[in-house]
Amino acid sequence: MACTTHSGHRAVVILACAAAVAISALAASSASPQSGYPNRQISFVVGFSAGGTTDIVARLIAEEMRRTLGEPIVIENKPGAGGNIGASIVAKAKPDGYTLLIGSVGPLAINASLYAKMPYDNLKDFTPISLIVHVPNMLVVNPSAMPVSSFAEFVALLKANPGKYFFASTGTGTSSHLSGEQLKTMAGVEATHVPYKGAVALNDLLSGEQVHFMFATIPSVIEFVRAGRLRALAVTSKSRSAAVPDIPTVAESGFPDFEASSWFGLLGPADLPRDIVAKLQGEVVRVLKIPEIRDKLIAQGADPVGSSPEEFAAYIRGETAKWSKVVKSSGAKAD
Repeated sequence: MACTTHSGHRAVVILACAAAVAISALAASSASPQSGYPNRQISFVVGFSAGGTTDIVARLIAEEMRRTLGEPIVIENKPGAGGNIGASIVAKAKPDGYTLLIGSVGPLAINASLYAKMPYDNLKDFTPISLIVHVPNMLVVNPSAMPVSSFAEFVALLKANPGKYFFASTGTGTSSHLSGEQLKTMAGVEATHVPYKGAVALNDLLSGEQVHFMFATIPSVIEFVRAGRLRALAVTSKSRSAAVPDIPTVAESGFPDFEASSWFGLLGPADLPRDIVAKLQGEVVRVLKIPEIRDKLIAQGADPVGSSPEEFAAYIRGETAKWSKVVKSSGAKAD
């Protein structure tokens, strides 16, 4: 703003200019969405039902972040379409830091190639804040149906009996399914996929009559492994899981490029202000360093990570490209 004065009006004009500058500064402050953030309730949207791994991780993180942010953080479960419904809500939300997504590999990487039409662009419509945890899948077999003790024996048995064995999954296009498809491609083996609706797949796996092996999340099968009803052969992360450190990875078992972990992270809508991103990212990293929180996550089969926004964005791009190849080679389509 330019202020000029004329003789006899200097005092009046100076006061007017000062008032104008003050009003302009106040307006700018009021227009800034990050001013005093947060000053009201924050929503964490979860695209899956309450009680699942995504929901458990969200609630652990939210409760601890609430303590230092000083405002309530509520979990909004919006299940449906493989997580797309919840993700779409955040993609279309105002970028003010009050509607955030606890996102996962499905809606943020796999679904882009699995669904013919998506309600958002997973690479453009979000602001990545921090990767929270990796949740490896565990390869388990029914020991009566597949009497093998190692991953090498498992692959050898599949190669010797092409098409004889069936593997269960929690649904077409899920990480559970595509882990099996990635194994088939990399190891050059044949096995038939049998999709189920969620964790009911374990019932048939435990009987061993219809399906013989499965890539499942660690929390869902660890007690059956400990009881000897299932046998764990490998985990699908690049490094061993803190939850089951004695179980080798597929990567160290002869397939170094194999990685098929589930994962969860915090994101906002596109164009989230940088200082809000920095504040939230710092909170996630702080929470993940708390021993009690780490222990609870590890007990759920989740390996705490914490990352920069840039690292998380690059990770999502890499995961999208990787799963696109797996989806195309398997011919998987959304149910």
